[in-house]
Amino acid sequence: MPDLARLNALPAADAAELLRGCCAAPGWARQVAAGRPYRSLAELLAAADTAWAAREPGDLDAAMSGHPRIGDQGLSGPSRQEQAGIGTDARALAALRAANEAYQERFGHVFLICATGLGPGDILAALQQRMANDGNTELAVTAAEIGKINAIRLRRLVGQ
Repeated sequence: MPDLARLNALPAADAAELLRGCCAAPGWARQVAAGRPYRSLAELLAAADTAWAAREPGDLDAAMSGHPRIGDQGLSGPSRQEQAGIGTDARALAALRAANEAYQERFGHVFLICATGLGPGDILAALQQRMANDGNTELAVTAAEIGKINAIRLRRLVGQ
């Protein structure tokens, strides 16, 4: 796992590829990589937020496609850690699967939430609440959740 100094020292293409492990949006990764060197985690996180707010067309779709459904079994990488609180209760997982399917049918993309520290009941309640959103509102909420996930993954990336 690279620390901030190692991230700063990577060639731009390698840094962008590494950052795509945090968020699959190529424009976001390029913008964050281009802003190096970062003197602190706070500076990196601020640059990541700025890049996400100014994301390129297609970056939101790319970021969403890089995330599995909440509660999917057999997760690996960052998603496994982030969804650790969901557990393995068959009933809860079935309820999440059904709600995820309804959400994806309504909005055309996976339900995304910063799941770190949330249990299945919390996630299911948020999913059901967000089903009442219109499409534009839901895209804005989803983008905000991705921003939170990006920050968690960047902290992990640089070991903080």
